[in-house]
Amino acid sequence: MTSLVRLENTGLSHDGKHFIFRHVDLTIRTGEFVAVLGPSGVGKSTLLRVVMGLIPPTEGQVTLAPSPSAQQAGSRRTALVFQDARLMPWRSVRRNVELGLEGLGLSRHDRHARAEESLRLVGLSAEASRWPRQLSGGQRQRVGVARALTVNPDLLLMDEPFGALDAITRAGLQAELLTIREKTRKTVLFVTHDIDEAILLADRIVVLAGKPASVRGDLPVGPRPRDPSSTAMRALADRLRALIAGEPDPGGAAYWQSAEI
Repeated sequence: MTSLVRLENTGLSHDGKHFIFRHVDLTIRTGEFVAVLGPSGVGKSTLLRVVMGLIPPTEGQVTLAPSPSAQQAGSRRTALVFQDARLMPWRSVRRNVELGLEGLGLSRHDRHARAEESLRLVGLSAEASRWPRQLSGGQRQRVGVARALTVNPDLLLMDEPFGALDAITRAGLQAELLTIREKTRKTVLFVTHDIDEAILLADRIVVLAGKPASVRGDLPVGPRPRDPSSTAMRALADRLRALIAGEPDPGGAAYWQSAEI
């Protein structure tokens, strides 16, 4: 796989003295699902915005590889799914999904067709004409995912998108996200503080911890399907907890990869 995103010795400080994160080296390959795992307040969401180019790094550099899709009408290099859906209450579900397409040179018909396709992907075709207030929390988040997908991003960034949902709804959306990703093959950078969620979803888990934060570990997760109660997954969870806490790593990759999944 080719590299889509590369962070090299990247750091961010708002005053030039106190850094949120520093010396971050990270490569994301095309088609990967990478989770950034760490405690609340460590700078995970800020790192996403640096990757998107919304905030320039204080140190180092962030590089996105050239992509043919950047030349296609109706496409953007990156798209972000927030923790809350941030839907506009005066726009229908379809019009909320079309929002990211405005200003990209598409006709009204094409915007409508792209939005319908994205809503189909997230299972909300029947809700296209409804208003955000008529949707459940899980449905609103699915609209947020559809809005991001409709601009055909090279990199889909997700900022704890299921963190505010109840456990049952969250589990359902996690499963749906894996299905959507299987269909679209999008490259995903997913922020979470939930170890189980990272293990369930990601191909690789990057642990961000410390003050200033830095990458404490970059671990592959292993093949799917996965059993969270397996010896391998329990060992990986223990390893991630230790890295987040700054404790000695309880074992290298061979420690859990050799266990039966």
